[in-house]
Amino acid sequence: MGCDGGTIPKRHELVKGPKKVEKVDKDAELVALWNYCALSQEILRRPIVACELGRLYNKDAVIEFLLDKSSEKALAKAASHIKNIKNVTELRLSDNPAWEGDKGNTKGDKHDDLQRARFICPVVGLEMNGRHRFCFLRCCGCVFSERALKEIRAEVCHTCGAAFQEDDVIVLNGTKEDVDTLRSRMEERRLRARLGKKTKKAKAAESVSHPAASEESAGPSGMNTGKPEASSLDSREKKVSPAPRSTANGSSSGKAGKPPCGATKRSIAHSEESEAYKSLFTTHSSAKRSKEESAHWVTHTSYCF
Repeated sequence: MGCDGGTIPKRHELVKGPKKVEKVDKDAELVALWNYCALSQEILRRPIVACELGRLYNKDAVIEFLLDKSSEKALAKAASHIKNIKNVTELRLSDNPAWEGDKGNTKGDKHDDLQRARFICPVVGLEMNGRHRFCFLRCCGCVFSERALKEIRAEVCHTCGAAFQEDDVIVLNGTKEDVDTLRSRMEERRLRARLGKKTKKAKAAESVSHPAASEESAGPSGMNTGKPEASSLDSREKKVSPAPRSTANGSSSGKAGKPPCGATKRSIAHSEESEAYKSLFTTHSSAKRSKEESAHWVTHTSYCF
């Protein structure tokens, strides 16, 4: 088909040249970065959180991402460095009084200014629309412009007064160089935290093992409280001490009031008890019978089984 009716095709219709590189609209890119969540691509709404790389998220989107990691999402790479909820900081944003939102264009006959920001810097008053660099503090979550940080140099936050260090300042939606710097800081910070946990565990294990060793060492040392010579003499006396001897009065050198076994047997044999009572003991004459005189039968008991 074609060329009927006298039409002549031109060269640009027949020969396809190289494709033109599509340029990203800067205004649209800024709107996407500062007004939409980097994970769910939904409009940012409070509570808004930011990661250690300076990206903005909805807090509920981050929680859903942490709870459901099995789903293969194309945008999961934007939050792959977020391992738990402690890796994000909830932001304290200041509302822009000049921003009307969707209320000003209810009929659809009004121009929406996409460069009008919802939030501003509480110190200088600049709008947070991407035209100016903004940053936040990890220690408190306060957000203000980088111009306010440079013009008013201080070691405390401009809005809440919390002390911070240079490592706590994180640029929001920074350039590629800013992201690389923040990533290196993040890795160093997590490495220090990991090493700190290991040292704490090692100290806890040592503190648990040392008291047990001290108790074991305190046992024998506590026994020998006196001089070593005295302790050695006591041990020798215990080893060489003879058996309890019976005295003339029937008392032994051991515990007072308890006669020795021999004295008890002699006293029972020469006592004035009845013969039936004396026959219970081995010192009686009836117990000294020969094998022929003794009985040859054996009693049966149930304990033999």
